[in-house]
Formats: sequence, C-alpha cells, structure tokens
Amino acid sequence: MPWYGVETPQCSYKIVVERGGLAKLREYIPARAGKVFVVSTEDVWRLHGDIIRGAMGDLARELLFLRGGEVCKKLAEVESLAEQMVEKGGDRSSVVVAFGGGILTDVAGFLAAIFMRGIPVIQVPTTLLAQVDAAIGGKTGVNLAGGKNLIGSFHQPLAVLIDPAVLATLPEREYRAGLFEIIKHGVIADPGLFWLMRREPQRVLAHEAAVVDRMICDSVRLKAKVVSGDEKEEDRRRILNFGHTFGHALEAETGYSRFLHGEAVAWGMKAATLLSAKAVSLAAVDKREILDCIDSYGPLPSLAGIDPARLAARLKSDKKTVQGKIHFVLTEGIGLVTVRSGIDEQDVLAVIQEALA
Repeated sequence: MPWYGVETPQCSYKIVVERGGLAKLREYIPARAGKVFVVSTEDVWRLHGDIIRGAMGDLARELLFLRGGEVCKKLAEVESLAEQMVEKGGDRSSVVVAFGGGILTDVAGFLAAIFMRGIPVIQVPTTLLAQVDAAIGGKTGVNLAGGKNLIGSFHQPLAVLIDPAVLATLPEREYRAGLFEIIKHGVIADPGLFWLMRREPQRVLAHEAAVVDRMICDSVRLKAKVVSGDEKEEDRRRILNFGHTFGHALEAETGYSRFLHGEAVAWGMKAATLLSAKAVSLAAVDKREILDCIDSYGPLPSLAGIDPARLAARLKSDKKTVQGKIHFVLTEGIGLVTVRSGIDEQDVLAVIQEALA
C-alpha cells in the first residue's frame, strides 16, 4: 500500500494509493467525529456508493449531492450544501467526505473550509484528474464569471484516499483529461514520467493497471513534495500551474461549458510551450516532443470561434497575476521550468493565435 506524506506548518497527512482502498474509509474518520457528511454527485454515488456505505457501517452520516459540471462550481452551490448541513444537524464536530471528481473535491473542500469556520475533510477522489491533482494540496474554491477558482481557501484534508480501481467506470473523455495533468507533472519535474507518457500511449490508453498505478504514484509523490515545501503557492508550488494560466482563461472565455479542465490545461500547455520557445529559448526538439505528447492523448474539443484578443485579456484576471503582471510558468526543457513575468503582450497574443490555429 503506497502512501505519501504531506507536511505543512499546520498539519501533516497521508495520501494513500491502494486498489480496493475505499473499503477502508472508516479508518481515517476520527473516533470523536460527530455526524459525517458525504458530499458526492448522483452518478458517482450510483456507481460506487455501496462501497462507501459498507465502509462506514453504523457511523452517523448524511448524503448530500452536488450537481455535476463546471457550471455548477459556484458559491450558490456551497451555500445550498451548507444550509442542508445545518438542517441535518451539522456542527463543529462534523466531518466532510468529498467523494467525486475534481469539481466535487474543490467544492466540498471549500464547504468544509468555511462551515462553522472550518471542519475536517477527507478527500476521496474518483477521477484520474482529481486523484493526481485536484484532491491533493488543500486548494479549494469555486469559480466566478470573471475567472476560475477566484473564491476559495487553502484547507488541507485529514487524508486523501486514492483507489485506482474506480477508474474502470470513468468515461474515456474524463480519463484522457486526467492524463494531461500527468503530462504536466512530467514536463515540470519528472522526465521519467514524461517519457513514459510520450513512449507508451497504447499502454496508457489501454488502462494497464501497472502503468496507471505508476502514473498516479509518481504524480502523487511529486505533488506531495511540492506542497510540503510551499503550501500556499508563494514559491515553488507555482510550477504546478504550467498550462493553467492559459487553460483557465480558455475555460472562463467559453463559459466553463466546452472544455473539461484537463482539456483546457492541455491547450494551455501547448500555448505555454510555444511561449517557452520564444521567451526562454526552449530547444526545438523538446518543444516538438511536448506538443506531440499532448497530441497523442487527444482529440481536444473544437477551438472554433474563440477570439485570441479576448482570451489574452482574460489572462489578467488569473490568480497568478500580481499588481497587473501576469506570471507564466514556462519550460526550459523536459523536467525543468521557470516562472517569468513581464513578457511582451504581443508575444503572448501571437502564441495564443498559433495555439488556436
């Protein structure tokens, strides 16, 4: 049973990767916990709810549903869930179990962060993207029309339980969306992981258990290390945003309805790679390998009708923009990235136009 530790100034917790691990959920719920609120979506609960129900036994619990989709990642949904918790007897001894994909883990984590000024949360991610990224590190939040995740907080979980077996029920498009986050991890800090993704797309897309488990474990190990060293994104954690600055702008510009998050990140990584070739002299061979690796896990939704100038303007609303300066995570080579600001706006617009073409 591989596990990885996150150590922050305020807390420490385990990320456990284990096939069949959902059945052990009760082991991670504190003995003195009050009512447990399982927050899920109807489709996830229909597929896997029996396992959670069996794992929790006779513990006092309530089930709350979040509507699916990025368009429901709003403050109003959090308020609705919080009202239901009050009605069902939630108090400061309560615990939230976030059981679902990345949108769910973000929203339920934020709910736990602000309910009664903060109660514990256990993250149980069920999509590949959530398992390798969203559920780890304590970032929680919801979207605004003006930008992605602009309301939120850092709220570290008690534990993260990752069961790769649940991915067998994941729609293929959702699975591929998670693969782009894994490619990101390879580009920013793990050449071995990158070359696995680059050279073995057939095995990856065939869901080979050994390959899937390695992808997850390598990604979890990397993110746990980065978060432990920089919990609140003041320094090195910023490297995890490779592709996200452009990707978040794309999601906001298309009303959070055309792209899955991982797909938007894939396009964002393309744009960031093109910008890296202009701004930090990324070698042509590395540029080609990164772009080809991303393409091998497509296709991506159509980019037709998206205005490059409007997309460029949205970059200024990104969370990483400070005092009007947009900070881009750029790659200097596979496994090596840097954070740069002050890049000429015309160069940025040019790579957006190229990436949209």
